[in-house]
Amino acid sequence: MEEYKDKLFHGANLKLFEFSKALRKNQTEAEEIMWQCLRNRKILNFKFRRQHPVHKFIADFYCHEAKLIVEIDGGIHNHHENQEYDQNRTDELKEIGITIIRFTNEDVNNNLNEVINVIKRYLSP
Repeated sequence: MEEYKDKLFHGANLKLFEFSKALRKNQTEAEEIMWQCLRNRKILNFKFRRQHPVHKFIADFYCHEAKLIVEIDGGIHNHHENQEYDQNRTDELKEIGITIIRFTNEDVNNNLNEVINVIKRYLSP
C-alpha cells in the first residue's frame, strides 16, 4: 500500500497535504463546476481527485490512471512570472510522466462541453 501511495503522490510532502485540504474548502466557481463534471468517474469511468498533492505541487484535478492533471486557471496565470512558473511546473511534471492540460475559468464557465471533449481526447487511447 505504501508503494502505491508513493506512486500516487510522487513523493509529495506533508505540508502539501495540509494545504490541499484548505484548497478543497475554498474552490473557485469554475473549479466547483469542473469537479461536478469529473467526480464519481463521470468521464469515461476515470477517477479524478481534486486539489491533489503530486510531487512538489498541488494539482487542481489529477487522474492517476491516466497520469493527467487538469488545471483551471484564473486571471493571475496571465502574469509573466506566473506563466514562467506554470511552464516550469509543466516541464517538471512531464519529466515524471504526467501530462497537464490547462483551461481558463472562462473556458469552464462559457464552453464547458468543449472542455469536457478535450479531456476525453486525453483519456481515450
